[in-house]
Amino acid sequence: MTTQRLSGCGTALVTPFTRDGAVDEPALRALVDWQVAEGIHFVVPCGSTGEAATLSPEEHERVVTITVEQVAGRVPVVAGAGSNDTRRAIAMSRRMRVAGATHLLHVSPMYNKPPQRGIVAHFTAVADAAELPIILYNVPGRTGSNVDARTTLQLAEVPGIIAVKEASANMAQVGDILKDRPAHFSVLSGDDELTLAMMALGADGVISVVSNVTPRAMATLVERALGGDQRGARGVHMALLPWMRAAFIESNPIPAKAALAMQGRIANVLRLPLVPLDASHEALVRAAIEAGAGAA
Repeated sequence: MTTQRLSGCGTALVTPFTRDGAVDEPALRALVDWQVAEGIHFVVPCGSTGEAATLSPEEHERVVTITVEQVAGRVPVVAGAGSNDTRRAIAMSRRMRVAGATHLLHVSPMYNKPPQRGIVAHFTAVADAAELPIILYNVPGRTGSNVDARTTLQLAEVPGIIAVKEASANMAQVGDILKDRPAHFSVLSGDDELTLAMMALGADGVISVVSNVTPRAMATLVERALGGDQRGARGVHMALLPWMRAAFIESNPIPAKAALAMQGRIANVLRLPLVPLDASHEALVRAAIEAGAGAA
């Protein structure tokens, strides 16, 4: 198992679909190639941005396999493998290892809302079985429960758990994790707009939605922040701010897919219950991505 510390800007990849709703393999390959060419530091297929909840296990594995093939070892591939059924999470983790992923992203169990000790038991069981390094994903807005700082720090001591994607928007909680984390454990923003603020406290990067559309700019923001160029990072942040907000004007990945379609990279197709961007938001999204494209 590789335990290399993860840092930089990773893109939470959308999953392109054809007009008839199948996975669009050529569009996915082209998107991955463009992301790597633009300087993104790692890619994250089959997370919530990738509409993993609507992918069959076979489609999920195929998307990761294609991503691994297209990356060809140039950057890490962090495959989403989470479930609120621990046995299913373990089974998906094993499939992702066979598909060639280098790391796994595991969301805290949603809907059944386990207590903190249940969250610890879930992630510990997955880590014991997974055979790949794991990034925890705390996103209370989607799961309905928070992984508190004490729990994250306890899990940071579990062999194989190497990072957290923190999307609680609770900066006090982020600060507590950063203050007491072990040296090997990375903290990654799960909220594009809070990336710079979290990195000012010592975070290591971001798993980004907006970088689907503006990969070079978002990678530059993170690189400048990691290099201590706060003024330069702040300039990119401000230029990207309209797109960071427009990207969430409706549920993710609705705006990101609309923006990529405006760029001609994918068809603007989502799986129900998600639907295409409301037409009233199109001008805002178009203006935001045009402003953000020149941010780097």
